[in-house]
Amino acid sequence: MWNKQPKDIANWNADLKARTKRFALEVIRLVESLPKTITASTLGRQLLRAGTSVGANYRAACRARSAADFVAKMGIVEEEADESIYWMELLCEAGILSQNKINPLRDEAGELLAITVSSIKTARKRNR
Repeated sequence: MWNKQPKDIANWNADLKARTKRFALEVIRLVESLPKTITASTLGRQLLRAGTSVGANYRAACRARSAADFVAKMGIVEEEADESIYWMELLCEAGILSQNKINPLRDEAGELLAITVSSIKTARKRNR
């Protein structure tokens, strides 16, 4: 029962899968552009791990076996998106990257975070 989805939800899932993948690719490009310092490398590795994890965990959530499993997996997506924002803030506030360079990616992470939180709330309401 849980795995049967209307066509519009399937399209929405495909769109979000593509969007989270684009986010991961942009994170990769950003990390590759960082200066080769110890601090930038350390923060960059953390951002790379969290930023690429958003899409991977969203894909796992799409394969959830129950509403509870979906909520749990989306909780990981929420954490990773929020953590990505944190690492970007540190890169900016440490003076490693400018606001102009990081803002579009940070905005996208914020939108993905908001979508994730909304999806979790909706799934919890439906599960009651």
